[in-house]
Amino acid sequence: MQNVAAKSAAKFSIIPPVSSTPSQTNAHDHSQTGEIDADKSLQGGIGESNTIEGVAEDPALIVYTSGTTGKPKGVVHTHKSITAQVQTLAEAWEYTSSDQFLHCLPLHHIPQIQFFDCQNVEFMPKFSVRGIWQRWRESYPTDGAKADDAITVFTGVPTMYTRLIQGYEAMDAESQAISASAASKLRLMMCGSSALPYPTMQRWETITGHRLLERYGMTEFVMAFSNPLRGMRKGGTVGKPFPGVQAKILAEGDSGSDMMGGELCIRSPSLFKEYWKLPEVTKESFIDGGFFKTGDAVKVDEDGYYVILGRTSADIMKVGGYKLSALEIEAALLEHPAVAECCVLGLPDKTYGEAVCAIIVPEAEAKRKREEELKPAISLEELCTWAKEKLAPYKLPSRLFLWDSLPRNAMGKVNKKELKKKLAAEEQ
Repeated sequence: MQNVAAKSAAKFSIIPPVSSTPSQTNAHDHSQTGEIDADKSLQGGIGESNTIEGVAEDPALIVYTSGTTGKPKGVVHTHKSITAQVQTLAEAWEYTSSDQFLHCLPLHHIPQIQFFDCQNVEFMPKFSVRGIWQRWRESYPTDGAKADDAITVFTGVPTMYTRLIQGYEAMDAESQAISASAASKLRLMMCGSSALPYPTMQRWETITGHRLLERYGMTEFVMAFSNPLRGMRKGGTVGKPFPGVQAKILAEGDSGSDMMGGELCIRSPSLFKEYWKLPEVTKESFIDGGFFKTGDAVKVDEDGYYVILGRTSADIMKVGGYKLSALEIEAALLEHPAVAECCVLGLPDKTYGEAVCAIIVPEAEAKRKREEELKPAISLEELCTWAKEKLAPYKLPSRLFLWDSLPRNAMGKVNKKELKKKLAAEEQ
């Protein structure tokens, strides 16, 4: 490597050895070339420094935010924050060396740090509905056997599960039975990165028997909340804080009640060090006590489970004096049989400040039938008449757009800020 560096005029550095705690270190743990024993280097309690003195707080990784609400920022994680997160997830979700992960999410996204703790990860070149169902069927043949490399854990985003459901429903009855049986034998299935529509959760559970485990994280601290591996998993919530994670809600006004909601702030052993070359932004992102302001609005339900209401900058709308959650409205509209996908956002309105706007991607069959009648897949009046049983009058959409698809990034997220700018400009 030194020869290669010299020929290419590149800087050459040897990463210093990373030992375990002193009581666990011996002469065979690492060599002078920087090799480490991965199993021993991650031993110890959550948040403990298992690296040599002076390295724990050093930068180890820079991951960029997705940019769904602003310009992407480089998030600097340390050896300590990464180690803390890996240990937290390994304990919470009971990862073992026998687990086999099927990976088809972008590697640049922070939830993939969880795979640092896994010995067996199978990478798919890209997300493939057919490929995933096939891999599960290969893992658990119909004769009741289990392949040596059987997939045991799968994680995805809501859009992926929607596509997998569509793929399942396109199968013949025999293939459905074989596929559902195979999927049911996985140890754990998870969902994150954006809100999981309750109808999707219900349909997936009906097909596979798995109630998807929803969790919550950000690039800045990886994972902070999770529904339990063993225990009640509540749809529409992200569970409770992991051990060692502290949550604070900055409630507006004098309510002082977490039930009413406010901006979520997090303090965790896995918290990042800084935004790369943005000292002022870093400073503004923290409050007293070392709590990081997530920019997400949340509330706590009667069981102590956290409910994400959305990004304060994109999902919280101010309509006629009311503060509304776009995610809540989306969840309700997605239950309509003619709605395949939905995006709700607030558009400028002279009377109410903002107006509730719904962008709907219709179900293909519903769209086809209505087109034969020379009608749109669904009208605003029809949608509101149906939704008034689920939503208060002031939460009903006053504008409706029917699109063939929603613009999403690699993680299946919609950039609502850009959509609002585009729609507002078209209306002018």
